[in-house]
Amino acid sequence: MSRSPRVVALATALVVLCPALSFGGTSSGTLRTDWSQATGMSSLLAALNGWLDARVDWPRRPAPPQVRFVSPWQAAAHQGAPPRFQRGALRGLYDPQQAEILLVRPWDPRNADHVSVLLHELVHHRQAPHPWYCAAAQEPAAYRLQSAWLAEQGLSIDVNWLAVTLDAGCTPRDMHPD
Repeated sequence: MSRSPRVVALATALVVLCPALSFGGTSSGTLRTDWSQATGMSSLLAALNGWLDARVDWPRRPAPPQVRFVSPWQAAAHQGAPPRFQRGALRGLYDPQQAEILLVRPWDPRNADHVSVLLHELVHHRQAPHPWYCAAAQEPAAYRLQSAWLAEQGLSIDVNWLAVTLDAGCTPRDMHPD
């Protein structure tokens, strides 16, 4: 698709004049991949969606999710009780009613670990139109994809896989025999 010179000039001006919209480069001499070349949230989402397109059957949604940055306390209030498989601080959430990804500040688009949280929530955006017995049933696939993406970056993720698997069974908790 060809873009008019006016659109290209406007996009370039936004990147140059609005540093908050631009991610820039990395401070280290590490190998740069497609995601690290992103110049803003739209191009980062496009890179991550491209990666997902090659690996999942859930298609891209017609509209990308809204991405909003929130404080840790705002995220905790939005989430309610933390899941048992979550280790460490809450770093991202997906709100299917709003089609919105909430990323917890601080969040750095040049940090692969942080970007993997966006990828995880983007998986939930793709999963949202499909039926699930419970929300926890979506987590194993999201964590596996996040783990695979991080592995390609030479990193790993610390997940309590046993808890993820048990929660994904969607069984009632606290069941006692009569």
